[in-house]
Amino acid sequence: MISNQLLQKTLDEIKSIVNEDLAILDPDGKVAVRTFRDKDIDGKKVADFASSSREYKEIPDFQLFKVKDDSQLEYILAVRGSSSSTELIGRMAKYQIETMMLAYREKFDKDNFIKSLLMDNLMLVDIFDRSKKLHVELEARRVAFLVEMQKKNQDDAIGTLKNMFQVATDFVTALDQKTIVVVKQLEPKTGEDELDALARKMFNAIKSDTSDEAIIAYGTIVDDLKDVSKSFKEAKMAQEVGKIFFVDRKVNSYNRLGIGRLIYQLPMPLCKLFINEIFQDISLSDFDAETIETINKFFENSLNVSETSRQLFIHRNTLVYRLDKIQKLTGLDLRVFDDAITFKIALMVSNYMQYVEGLDYK
Repeated sequence: MISNQLLQKTLDEIKSIVNEDLAILDPDGKVAVRTFRDKDIDGKKVADFASSSREYKEIPDFQLFKVKDDSQLEYILAVRGSSSSTELIGRMAKYQIETMMLAYREKFDKDNFIKSLLMDNLMLVDIFDRSKKLHVELEARRVAFLVEMQKKNQDDAIGTLKNMFQVATDFVTALDQKTIVVVKQLEPKTGEDELDALARKMFNAIKSDTSDEAIIAYGTIVDDLKDVSKSFKEAKMAQEVGKIFFVDRKVNSYNRLGIGRLIYQLPMPLCKLFINEIFQDISLSDFDAETIETINKFFENSLNVSETSRQLFIHRNTLVYRLDKIQKLTGLDLRVFDDAITFKIALMVSNYMQYVEGLDYK
């Protein structure tokens, strides 16, 4: 149902054009919104009219009109006055309100359809029937984006995103209090690079309009409407994997998760077995912040000692000393490729285990 705020705005706009006072009441005769305060409307007469079979009625000082949504009575429109021009104004206002209600109902139905589609709550026959009714194309290239807001500017962000996409073919709706889902219909030649560019454009637009940052994830491109849920699930995985392994990234693609996607799908007992095998009695908490920074920077620079020491603003021998210290503690020499790979994977698995254990406590 349309909000009273929107109904009030609509009546105010109509009054500014026709210079007549109007009110909208519920079928019980209770006023919802109005453009005047100097006179009351007889609620009993309105209720009697609502329960009658008539579509129009004149009462003292007002003319009444039934406003329906899909043949169901929703409101009673009251227009102040008794002339023939007042009746014309009433019929035009009634048409405008019913048209607005139809548009909002269709939008609401489409949003519900897409949400049900994403959650796999529809059978194939339902997808076919409802897509036909709502004029949603079945065979088209689409991709699902997830936009997670860092603060509480979701409404503003939804407005920004809706301005970026096509109303007829794309869908933008809230998934929960912090997350927005976008289902975008694509051109035939759109590929991964174009999707990445679009995601970054979304990020920049949201940051510019809301002064808030978002984390954006997206799945793979699908060719059939029934497969949009697959792209959505991939976007959710990209979102979660990004939080664990790529905390500095603002855009994550399912196709660019690398080994993080593999680790994310490992069962917890296997992760614990692997960590115990590599680190034995050692825990990541045994490494101080300086050591962790050294390890991460060393990996960032592809095991290059000179470049790592330069970026850490330390002498080369100091870096070598730290690497020797890590080797004594773990038995792994990070300057050796195989040991570096083993340590990197163990570090990622540890981060994943900490993330999962953190969820268990929430």
